Amino acid sequence: MSARRSRTRAIAVAMGCASLALALGVPAQASAHPGGKGVERSVLPAGDGWASAEGSTTGGAAATPDHIYTVSNRAELIAAFEDAGDAPKIVRIDGTVHGNADAEGTPIGCDAYRTDGYTLDGYLAAYDPDTWGRTEVPSGPMEDARLASAKLQKAAVNVYVPSNTTLIGVGRDATVIGAGIQIQGVSNVIVRNIGFEDTYDCFPQWDPTDGETGHWNSEYDNLVVHGSDHVWVDHNTFSDGDRPDAEQPRYFDELYQQHDGLFDIVKGADLVTVSWNVLKDHDKTMLLGNSDGAAATDRGKLRVTLHHNLFKDVNERAPRVRFGQVDSYNNHFVATKGSVYGYSYGVGAESHLVAEHNAFTLSGEFDKAKILKKWSESSLTAADNYVNGRRTDLIAVHNAGVPEEQLTSGAGWTPALRGRVDHPLLVPLLVGLGAGAGRIPGA
Repeated sequence: MSARRSRTRAIAVAMGCASLALALGVPAQASAHPGGKGVERSVLPAGDGWASAEGSTTGGAAATPDHIYTVSNRAELIAAFEDAGDAPKIVRIDGTVHGNADAEGTPIGCDAYRTDGYTLDGYLAAYDPDTWGRTEVPSGPMEDARLASAKLQKAAVNVYVPSNTTLIGVGRDATVIGAGIQIQGVSNVIVRNIGFEDTYDCFPQWDPTDGETGHWNSEYDNLVVHGSDHVWVDHNTFSDGDRPDAEQPRYFDELYQQHDGLFDIVKGADLVTVSWNVLKDHDKTMLLGNSDGAAATDRGKLRVTLHHNLFKDVNERAPRVRFGQVDSYNNHFVATKGSVYGYSYGVGAESHLVAEHNAFTLSGEFDKAKILKKWSESSLTAADNYVNGRRTDLIAVHNAGVPEEQLTSGAGWTPALRGRVDHPLLVPLLVGLGAGAGRIPGA
């Protein structure tokens, strides 16, 4: 059979599968907890990625009626987590929760956190490289004032999720703005059907020693899984909202960047499934492992599955991987004309990445050789991926286009925990129809 005929047949099969999938409903991967009712008690199906290994991920599916909460502001969200402790609980977000808010839930701005005389104009004057130089990080009264102000914001922004929790949005427009949801040192958490936006840092730090020209560094991610296990993150949308970094000013000839990552999995986190999410319009998107020096905590951990997610117009880290056994399949990566695109997969220290059956839709100005980025000497498996509708050997294309960064094939393991695996030609359609918040039937 000719290559052209084979490809035509594959497209026909894929489109036939698409029709069947649409007829059956897209997606339909969650299962109801025995004795429970509705999507709020759904649990991760058996065999659906790493979060289904070594036990199961059920979140708050076993919650009793007195441990089901509906919240609409930050204070109510925190109170629900504190009231139930580690008992199974379902916390429903109805409407918009602002992380930067007063006790009544009214949004507040950066002025509310400024203390000890901090002003941006004062900070810029104190640490202008023309007077401060470029060999030392900022110190002294204005940096101390920045740190004190940042500490006040951190206390408001970060919200900590306890074990045995299902955090789920109600309807199609549940949104968390400006809060950093922390899944830290806990187990058995489900996060679904929420739009996470604009977790911004009011007080970025200038570091003239960061790189050749210096950089502004910020804190806070929309969602962090830190040292936790059995976590399922499904059908959410992550973005910078109405405050994209690209529209921020430049100081000292560097972008005043107020966002860090969108969603990071770090510091010994393990057994995580990330499915049917949208991550869009961002720079530093997703870290799996935050440091090359974290072998003591991360080696043997950071087992993560990513499937049926949309990464749209993100510059880099989709994801950047260190140490973990990461299975990334059936995701759609999109870089539209005029966006900023550095790379998709970052291959880092002792990473064991399997990237298969994915689809890439790249504007003609972007080089497919840069889909992969080598940071450290690690091998990966990258098979059956399609770029702009054509099956592409990502490793071979990378090695030919970036000869100074040769990658070798073979991650050293074979994923076994996969649900359905769709043909890559079908992935853009299915992910476009099914990924993101507001796409779960019955939510």
